Amino acid sequence: MTDALASLIHERLQALDPSELDIINESHLHAGHAGAQGGASHFRVIIASKQFDGISTLARHRLVYDRVHDLMPFPIHALAIQAKTTA
Repeated sequence: MTDALASLIHERLQALDPSELDIINESHLHAGHAGAQGGASHFRVIIASKQFDGISTLARHRLVYDRVHDLMPFPIHALAIQAKTTA
């Protein structure tokens, strides 16, 4: 499920026209945590987009969350975001 989920996250974030996009499954680092026991996954997103230029870190994170919010808290339990400008 996590490979398919990573692909889904990747697909949805294409809407931000990223110049860089990495989706890293970190679920194995959280084995034994409450969310992991229920089958939910932990991901790290590293993304750079011109859409982030000139806006705050919080606004960048909101743009990312807006595209995956319906996947939380299941099947995504946690999402770490590094959203970078292209400038």
